[in-house]
Order: sequence, then C-alpha cells, then structure tokens
Amino acid sequence: MLTRNCLSLLLWVLFDGGLLTPLQPQPQQTLATEPRENVIHLPGRRPHFQRVKRGWVWNQFFVLEEYMGSEPQYVGKLHSDLDKGEGTVKYTLSGDGAGTVFTIDETTGDIHAIRSLDREEKPFYTLRAQAVDIETRKPLEPESEFIIKVQDINDNEPKFLDGPYIASVPEMSPVGAYVLQVKATDADDPTYGNSARVVYSILQGQPYFSIDPKTGVIRTALPNMDREVKEQYQVLIQAKDMGGQLGGLAGTTIVNITLTDVNDNPPRFPKSIFHLKVPESSPIGSAIGRIRAVDPDFGQNAEIEYNIVPGDGGNLFDIVTDEDTQEGVIKLKKPLDFETKKAYTFKVEASNLHLDHRFHSAGPFKDTATVKISVLDVDEPPVFSKPLYTMEVYEDTPVGTIIGAVTAQDLDVGSSAVRYFIDWKSDGDSYFTIDGTEGTIATNELLDRESTAQYNFSIIASKVSNPLLTSRVNILINVLDVNEFPPEISVPYETAVCENAKPGQIIQIVSAADRDLSPAGQQFSFKLSPEAAIKPNFTVRDFRNNTAGIETQRNGYSRRQQELYFLPVVIEDSSYPVQSSTNTMTIRVCRCDSDGTILSCNVEAIFLPVGLSTGALIAILLCIIILLAIVVLYVALRRQKKKDTLMTSKEDIRDNVIHYDDEGGGEEDTQAFDIGALRNPKVIEDNKIRRDIKPDSLCLPRQRPPVEDNTDIRDFINQRLQENDMDPAAPPYDSLATYAYEGNGSAADSLSSIESLTTEADQDYNYLTDWGPRFKVLADMFGEEESYNPDKVT
Repeated sequence: MLTRNCLSLLLWVLFDGGLLTPLQPQPQQTLATEPRENVIHLPGRRPHFQRVKRGWVWNQFFVLEEYMGSEPQYVGKLHSDLDKGEGTVKYTLSGDGAGTVFTIDETTGDIHAIRSLDREEKPFYTLRAQAVDIETRKPLEPESEFIIKVQDINDNEPKFLDGPYIASVPEMSPVGAYVLQVKATDADDPTYGNSARVVYSILQGQPYFSIDPKTGVIRTALPNMDREVKEQYQVLIQAKDMGGQLGGLAGTTIVNITLTDVNDNPPRFPKSIFHLKVPESSPIGSAIGRIRAVDPDFGQNAEIEYNIVPGDGGNLFDIVTDEDTQEGVIKLKKPLDFETKKAYTFKVEASNLHLDHRFHSAGPFKDTATVKISVLDVDEPPVFSKPLYTMEVYEDTPVGTIIGAVTAQDLDVGSSAVRYFIDWKSDGDSYFTIDGTEGTIATNELLDRESTAQYNFSIIASKVSNPLLTSRVNILINVLDVNEFPPEISVPYETAVCENAKPGQIIQIVSAADRDLSPAGQQFSFKLSPEAAIKPNFTVRDFRNNTAGIETQRNGYSRRQQELYFLPVVIEDSSYPVQSSTNTMTIRVCRCDSDGTILSCNVEAIFLPVGLSTGALIAILLCIIILLAIVVLYVALRRQKKKDTLMTSKEDIRDNVIHYDDEGGGEEDTQAFDIGALRNPKVIEDNKIRRDIKPDSLCLPRQRPPVEDNTDIRDFINQRLQENDMDPAAPPYDSLATYAYEGNGSAADSLSSIESLTTEADQDYNYLTDWGPRFKVLADMFGEEESYNPDKVT
C-alpha cells in the first residue's frame, strides 16, 4: 500500500508541476498539496460573518491501465474539513463507472478501481463527489466533479492498417528513387512517454531498397536494377514503438515491388539468314512466311516494326507486323513465275516503334537479317494473252460470222495443248460460240443493239494433259449500231404562243433523240415539211447544234379565230443511210400579259373578255339544269293526270265497281278475304290460277261459257270474266274483273241502272224503307224525289 501511495504522490506532483492540467478547471478551485496521497479536502462550515473559503479542493486522479493485482487498485481519497473523524460524514460517488468501476469508502472517502481498465477503450472517467451528514442526510458541501484518467502503458504494438502493399518502380532507376510510403498506427497514448513513437526498418529486401526510419518512405538502394534479370521483389517492413528501444512492441507488413519495363533493349534476330520456300501458284496478298526478332522488353516497348531494305526482290514482297505475336509476316505483292525466276534474296530490318532517349547511347535500336526465298515449280493452268478481250460486231450480222479470237498458252515445262469453251453461266442465252481448238468466237444468233447493246461473258481454257487446271478471261462484245431508226422530237410536243406575239419571235426550243447509237459528231437537221411551207403561220429555224427554234411569222394571233395550230417538223440524221421523220407539234394560242407571261390557255379564257367569271358560268349551268328538271317533272305529271282521267271515265264499265266505295283490302289484297265469293259460282273452275304472279305461258284454248238466261249485258260480262280467269298471260292484280257480278239471290236484285226501268217515274222506291236503318238515308232521298215529282201531282 505504501508503494502504491508513493506512486500516486509522484503522479500528483507531476500534474501539479504543470505537466498535465485538469480537463474542466473551475475559477474557485485551488490545488491542495498532499505529501503522501491524493486527497480532496472539504473545508468545514464557517459563521456567515466570516470569510469562507471554498470547501472543495480537487485535482485529477490517475489509475494505471491493465492492473492485474489481486486487490482493488487504490485511486485516491475524498476528505471534508467538516469531517472530524467522528463518523458523522458520509461520502458518496456518482458519474461514469460509479459502483461498477470505482467504489468509495463512505466513512474514509477512499476510492478504489475494482476492475482492470483499458485506456484505448476509455481514456478517462468523469465523476461527482459529495459529503452528507450521516444523520440528517443533508449535504454538507455542494456536489463537485472530478476526473479519473487512465494512465497509459505500452500494451499495443504498431499496426499497418493498409498492408500488405503493392508498389512499382521503373527499372534502371537511380539510387534513391521513390517507391512507396508505409504508415503504422499505435493505439497507445502519443502524449505519454514513447509508447506510440514508431520507428521503421527493413527486415527483408536489402540491399535493393531502403526505408526512412521516421517517415516510412521506401526508396531504391541499388542503381540500374534490370527487369529482365529480376522483376518482382518482396520487402518485409517492421514498425517498432518505444522509439525502437529494447522492450518495444513491433508490427510487420509485406511490400510487393514490381520493376516496370522501359525500352532499354533493342530487337535482335536470333539468326542472320532466313530460308523460305514459296510455290509459284501462291496468290497475290497471301502470307508466304514469317520471321521474328526477339525483344526482351515488355508491352509497347517490345513492339517491332519490320521493313524490307530496298534491293533484289523488294518490289515483289511486302512485310507487316503481327500485332499479337510481333512477328514479321512476308506477303506476296506480285505473282511468281518459276519459269522466269527461281529465287529471290533481300534484307529485312527490325526496329522499335517507341524509343527511350535515355538509352540512345547504348547503340541503334534495330537489327537486320537476310531472307532467301526459293520459288517452287507448280503445274499451272493456261495463261491468256490478255486480261480482257474487247470485240465489236454490227447488229443483224449473219449467224456464224467470226468476230474475234482468244489465245491461251501453257507456260510450264512440257507445254500442253489448250481447249476453249464458253462459261454457260455467263452466257445463258448462247448468243455466241467458240471453236474449242482455235479459240475463234462467232455469232450464234442475230443481234439487236436496241435490245442488248453489250454482251459480257467468260471463256474458260483448260489443259489437255490436266483438264482440272483451268483459267478464265472476260469477253466484252459491243454491238455496233446500224442506222435504222429516224430521229424524233424530244418532249415537249406541245407549246404555246401569245396572242400578242410579234413576227420573228422564238416561242420554243426543240431537240431530237435517236434510238440508234449515235456516233460521235452526228448532226440533226430541222425544217418545215413542204406542204406547211406555203404561207406558214410558224417556221423552224435550225441552230445547227442539234436544236431548232419555232419562230412566229404573224403579227398577233386570235384564239377566237383559231385556238390550235399544227406544225409539221421534218428531222434528219447524219448517219448512213439517212433517216428522217415528220413530227407534228401542237401550238396553242394563249392570253398573255405585256411581258409575254401566259395568263390562261383554257376554254374559260375565251369568255373572260365578255365579263363573265367562273362563278357566273356555273350559275348559268345550274339554272339550265333546274329548268330541264322542271320540264321533265311537268311532263310526267301531265301523263299521270291523263292516265287517272282515263281510269275514272264513265265509259269504262269496270270502273263502276270502284265507285261503289268498297271497303275491301284493295286490288292487291288477296289474303284479307276470299274474293271467290264475288265471282259467279257457275263459272268457277277447279283449276284456280294465282293472280299475284305471272303464270307460265300455256297454250290453252279459250272456252266460251254457256249462255245463261240473263240479259245480253250479263252474258257479256260473264264471258269476259271467264276469259280473264283462264288466260295465263293476263296481267297480275287485275281484280277489277271479279267485281262485275254481284251474285244471285239478292233481294234487291241488281243495283245497276242497266236493268232499271225505262224511266225513273216508273220506279217505286218505297221498298227501301223495309231494308232497315242502313238504307234509311237512301230511302229518304228517293222518297222525297217521288213525293216532289210534278208528274204525279193531280
């Protein structure tokens, strides 16, 4: 306990000397010096008239972290001036860790830490102390705060939070070239002792690299480190606290350093001569061989450009760089021929594309090698004497006429005969034939230039000794024109002339077109036809440049007198035989303004000087149409009225039935009631024919009904009724014939005046009163006439 108190006193003296200051100083607080232990003095109460000094005197307490003792660690002591040692004062503690981390003796005021503390977890604790009367439980002094700081010990080693590290530095760098800076972090208190002062060192990686002990900057330690010798380095870095002294804690990390490439090596060919063998049949542009120069550098520093040194064979070959393999690919620029030359020799130069000026002094960054190419003989197909054959033939040339020939030879040793034939795919219509031995081409059909002006097909030549070896050539045959079509006027065939045109005015420029293939320099001539040259209204002026102008010959033209003029123009060509044609141009007379601008050429313009507009003409036409419609309607009504008059005439006996105001369904109503009851039952036959449709034409003889004992009129009506019923050609709906007979058994007999007495005076109408109420009006009418008859007055 004495040792612990002495240590606490020593720490108190250090803080009191100004090495450490309170966290929250208060103006009325002072420092109390205790020679043996940390004590907080609480001054006792004074009378109110005396000057009182503040009772709380405090400072910071300190407690060691990571305390491993078996008893609680003593921190300090609280004491009040009012405490006389009689046990009447009780000390209390509150705040951070009160009761869980720190405890206080309520009687003595001693403070202890009851568990091990870690400064890195919590560096200090803020607590509140108070002295109270043990009996009254009232505070003797106001509550005040104080701090207990955790005293740091070196219990944390430095750590590289960003490790392991990856770095790079260019190869061939000088000594001291910057590589990387590392940093280690120590969790101990940097303000107390050397626990957090870190020193760096290299444990592995010397003598290539060095490190600054204080800053942790890694630099190169050897000059001209070559990537091609060693590219990867692994450096072990140590960070030690306590300033690197013995007993300090240490942490390590790994730094992987890569030497990046620089162009410090030129390309080199592994051998000075390259031998290649190439068949003479190799196509142009094909790769015939590869050579390679070795460059130990990497990436773009190893990119190589190959060039052929001008000399023998340089114009036949080309070399390019393969981007993936950095090889030089030799390609063929022109065809090879074993029979002409069997070997070629040239030089190839390899150089770097991206040079580094720091290494120019090392020498030229290029190398040269010799390439020897041997041409191998190959059995080749025949070779045509021309790459393209062009021939000409006149149209309508007789079939079988030879128009040209092709020639192919076998250039190999031991020349073979050649056979020719036309490629049927390119000359499907077989307009031409070829002699298989001689190679002559002849026509196989009549040619027409206007149908096809040019023929293009292929001819194949094969060796007799090896028919599989073939070559082909294109044949271009132009069909020459024979002058068989006359020239014609190009559009337009119609032009216009102003009414106010002056003589000698050009109203239209015309040109000619010829369906024949016109040779260079062909001329067309223009003139009027002979019949139109007599007192012409217009003439043709030939400009001698294949064009002509239509020229006026009169002073003004009138549309009222003549609206259209037809001008025959004769055109001749200059070919042989001369062909000519007469073309008729239509010239329309138009109304123009003073500047010659055409205003109108249609029919409407003729009426414009009279003062009628388009709207007026439309109105006139509408009036005419309306008048015609009225006339047609009037005529139709007249015809209908005349027809009605004829049907209502009293001379038509059949209409008398209609005037009786029958309330039946009408003539067309054949379903409302059976009209057979109105017919004479004596003339109804078993064969009833429908009246609503036209029956089929039947050749039935007309039968005359037997004559009854009636009057002549009744017999006549019955006869007509019978004929109409039996006639299949009678028009439909003619039901008027069915109402002529009223049937037998009528008590009033017939109402027709035909069977009436000769005079109305002899007629007695008194019986009408016996017919009932329906005939009362009729009975009254005839009864009044009878009573008023003067002939009966006596």
